[in-house]
Amino acid sequence: IAFPAFFGEKIQTVVSRLYPDVNAKIEVGPNKGKNGDYQCSCSFLINKELSKMGQKTNPKEIANNLSQHFGDVSCLEKIEVTGPGFLNFYLKPNFVSSQIQDVLVNGVRAPPCNKRLKVFVDFSSPNIAKEMHVGHLRSTIIGDTVSRLLEFVGHDVHRVNHLGDWGTQFGMLIAHLQDQFPNYTTESPPIENLQAFYKESKTRFDQDPDFKARAYKCVVSLQGGDEDIIKGWKLICGISLAEFNKIYERLDIRLDPVGESFYQKKMEELVPELEKAGHLQFSEGCKLIFVEGQDVPMMVVKSDGGFTYDTSDLAAIKYRMVTSEADWGVYVVDSGQGLHFDLLFAAARKIGLVKPEQKLDHVGFGVVLGEDRKKFKTRSGDTVKLKDLLDEGLQRAEKKIRDKEEIKKEKSTDCDSALIPLL
Repeated sequence: IAFPAFFGEKIQTVVSRLYPDVNAKIEVGPNKGKNGDYQCSCSFLINKELSKMGQKTNPKEIANNLSQHFGDVSCLEKIEVTGPGFLNFYLKPNFVSSQIQDVLVNGVRAPPCNKRLKVFVDFSSPNIAKEMHVGHLRSTIIGDTVSRLLEFVGHDVHRVNHLGDWGTQFGMLIAHLQDQFPNYTTESPPIENLQAFYKESKTRFDQDPDFKARAYKCVVSLQGGDEDIIKGWKLICGISLAEFNKIYERLDIRLDPVGESFYQKKMEELVPELEKAGHLQFSEGCKLIFVEGQDVPMMVVKSDGGFTYDTSDLAAIKYRMVTSEADWGVYVVDSGQGLHFDLLFAAARKIGLVKPEQKLDHVGFGVVLGEDRKKFKTRSGDTVKLKDLLDEGLQRAEKKIRDKEEIKKEKSTDCDSALIPLL
């Protein structure tokens, strides 16, 4: 039983019957003092409202009145009015002991789930070909916690890892792969450090115009479904996913990888639908969605005809809320993306991808900062790798345990040294 809510509802019923013209917020909380287990101070608010109406009374008289009309509750030993008008609730000791006994025997059980909801929880979301860093930790842990809680109470939870597995960077990676391992289609290349491989390809992309042109051609071939290019793309994704899964296994986290590539065809289908429905407006060659109350529009198609993150996010919402008929979408992303999600959710509702009864929520959190109050990085300025952070955390924990064991041994030796002369 959630006692604050339970007692609050009971008091609200009594207030509605005794003081029908009063609109007071009823709150019940744990009593930190000696007077009972829970306490409510609503009599002061009710008195204030009644005074405005010209009725003379006082909080203590109101509290006594509420107590007398509260009615019998099996778990409640008594209600006591103390001080100038506080309501104090005392639980029956045998009821409390029976509840504790039940938890000890049967464990913690979930509250009743009135309706089983289909929920998509979007969290973690690293980029392919890059190592997970410290910035991924909070989304991963908070997202897993949200998922476990929703699963615990009985909901149908889909844990989505929205991977960055598409875009221009794959053109340069595949072009570099062709140069370094020309036989990659028949022999698996020994790429041990994909992060270093990515940096090499990025350097060439920035400095070599011919390589840059080839990289763009690889992107076109990838989007066109070229068999050899697709094989290279899958190879790179596979290496990354294997590394990600090592982290997830260490953290005991389960996720279903669904990359941006999954939504490519869906974006191609979505844009004509939005145009036909009259949801898009044109500005300087771009296709936009304007939402009332939002400062900026959503850019669905760029002036060069390319899609954006806005497009893939709308396609993802359509797949989750329309195609999969989810009841609830939860996005666990840092608070810096708050304005984006405000715009995204508002646009999705405006164009009819989300029904009034369906929910969308952004679970925001702060980023990990260093001593300079900027995003946490190494002394060299690089992002801290999540693997290194976990390794160091484990090493420090082991050292703490060893230090405590040494202290215990020293104390034991000191005791022996003191006792031997006495004996």
